Amino acid sequence: MAKTIHIALVGNPNSGKSSLFNALTGMNQRVGNFPGVTVDKKMGSCTIAPGVEANIIDLPGTYSLYPRREDEWVAYKVLMQQDKEVHPDMVVLVADASNLKRNLLFASQIIDLKIPVVIGLTMMDIARRKDIEIDVAELERELGVPVIPINPRKNKGIPRLKKTIEQTARELYKAPVRDFINNEALAPGAVKGMKSLLPELSDYKAIHYLINHESFVLSNDLQDKIESIEQQHGFNHTRTQAEEIVQRYQRIGNILKQSVSEPSPLQKTLFTEKLDNVLLHRTWGYLILLAVLFLLFQSVFWLAEYPMNLIDTGFAALTGWLNESLPQGWLADLFVNGVLAGLAGILVFVPQIMILFGLITILEDTGYMARISFLTDKLMRKSGLNGKSVMPMISGFACAVPAIMSARSIENKKERLLTILVTPLMSCSARLPVYTILVGLVIPRETYLGFLGLQGLVMMGLYMLGPVMAIIVAGIAKWFINIREKSYFILELPVYRSPRWKNIGAIMVSKAKIFVFEAGKVIMVISLILWVLSTYGPKEKMAAVAAQFEQQIAQNPSEVAELERQKNAALLENSYAGILGRSIEPVIEPLGYDWKIGIALITSFAAREVFVGTMATLYSVEGGDDADQATLTEKMESAVKPDGSKVYTLASGISLMIFYAFAMQCMSTLAIVRRETKSWKWPMIQLAYLTALAYIMSFIAYQILK
Repeated sequence: MAKTIHIALVGNPNSGKSSLFNALTGMNQRVGNFPGVTVDKKMGSCTIAPGVEANIIDLPGTYSLYPRREDEWVAYKVLMQQDKEVHPDMVVLVADASNLKRNLLFASQIIDLKIPVVIGLTMMDIARRKDIEIDVAELERELGVPVIPINPRKNKGIPRLKKTIEQTARELYKAPVRDFINNEALAPGAVKGMKSLLPELSDYKAIHYLINHESFVLSNDLQDKIESIEQQHGFNHTRTQAEEIVQRYQRIGNILKQSVSEPSPLQKTLFTEKLDNVLLHRTWGYLILLAVLFLLFQSVFWLAEYPMNLIDTGFAALTGWLNESLPQGWLADLFVNGVLAGLAGILVFVPQIMILFGLITILEDTGYMARISFLTDKLMRKSGLNGKSVMPMISGFACAVPAIMSARSIENKKERLLTILVTPLMSCSARLPVYTILVGLVIPRETYLGFLGLQGLVMMGLYMLGPVMAIIVAGIAKWFINIREKSYFILELPVYRSPRWKNIGAIMVSKAKIFVFEAGKVIMVISLILWVLSTYGPKEKMAAVAAQFEQQIAQNPSEVAELERQKNAALLENSYAGILGRSIEPVIEPLGYDWKIGIALITSFAAREVFVGTMATLYSVEGGDDADQATLTEKMESAVKPDGSKVYTLASGISLMIFYAFAMQCMSTLAIVRRETKSWKWPMIQLAYLTALAYIMSFIAYQILK
């Protein structure tokens, strides 16, 4: 029978912990949540050796064992064995070889907890480029725990790491023998008193019980006894913690002298530093940032144009062929104009989504994403945010849900709340299908200077609207949120690296799958509901319209095609969907929208990308046989109002794009804001202000451009 061990994976942020987790677990991963907190729990499984299986939990990155943020508290409670669900048998600690002094602080604290630990030493290649030479054997002797050089990205050292984990498991998880520092000497009386209550505690764990026992699940009697020990021995939290850190760094300094040789600070500047001199320049840095963002959005158009057209044309041809081949009836109509139209609305935008996520992943992999935070911190602070707010906001270009969850890394409560409130203003990937089809409809395909495409510029402008408005809204909202707390911006800039193309490809495929199978479900269901609502209506009205046009067709057999189109349009207008759209038309007419767009606005509250599926279904139901071969773009381009004017003009198109840029049309986002703020107050405020903002700005745009 196979032995199963439970491993906690810990380390500093940007140390390579996630890469090791992926290397060990591969595709055997799952994501959950820690009970009672809004922090993701990444877990995975792998075979360590024949007969030894491992459950690995990837704990949030932290710099020390003294927690400040919610995610750090999660890691802390697991390591202190205060988590009811996660009980690790051993710890694998990932340490950055190029920054050992900082990483060894956390490692030394883990060692003193007396948990069996194996250290995986990453970034050895970067250390060598810095002319840092590490005597791994000497480092291992000084620390008293196994130290294994690894490179998870290239799968180097992983077999040896697994072997060491296996040996640790088979020897029943022996804890480090030596204390890293004399922890008892930090508070002799209090530590002895604490261990008399709980003899199983190590000296260092006893200190943490004294400092943080109020946050632990302990009986009232035990809490009172610990308080009594603190008072009896005059235990001072701050002084003890400060003295501990000083002693640890002294010991770390001595270890580094014995095991690490470093170059003189006056030696050559690294490539990363040279590149940062340009990319973080006070002038050139911002110009380069704008250029990068422009290329990002321009590339989405350039690269996705051909596969999109191919998919769109393919579905149009398939629709025409099926209409000719299948017997007439409601079932064929349901399949062609309901199922197939909805499916086309899903798949046609897969290329843009894959390209956008691929490019964003390249920015993250190369290390440039962190530079964007650094560059924008000064601007962010003026609006009540800080540089860390940029990461959730940039993530919001992909999806607002994980972006809002990532705001947990912001320590300041007011800045975190402001970030959550403005993040939905970022144009997420769900808006991309809407932007793409509307830009293609109303923006001319013009080029300036031979390479500046007008459509790409408009697309970039739509994406830039979000950050600009977010800064304005945050600057106003900061005066109404009564939370006073000092904040600091501390950010580690990772070294520049070449992108992991395999990882990028995997993410692109993963995001495409999520869009197709998650968003696609919603789009498909709504497409089918819309088909029903747009096909059926009050019997008397539908029968009267049918009879009227049957009579006209009989009298004018030469105009059958045009009369059939008019008949379908009239039936759609008198259907349940038409009645719904007509009921809200007076509200949206000042924005330049017709009742069909009104239906799309309503359905888009389930998910913004449903707009395209809604249009596909409505125009498929309305169109006659002559429209079967037309693409959705062609159908929308030819759409007219009762007075004969076009539905989609420059004014109405820009107005609609602005509405979708600002409106809160995502139930999932509202739900996650409720979860993160633990109140319905803030999501309701968010829904109200974003809807009002979308309406006002769209109204202004239409009235100016019409």
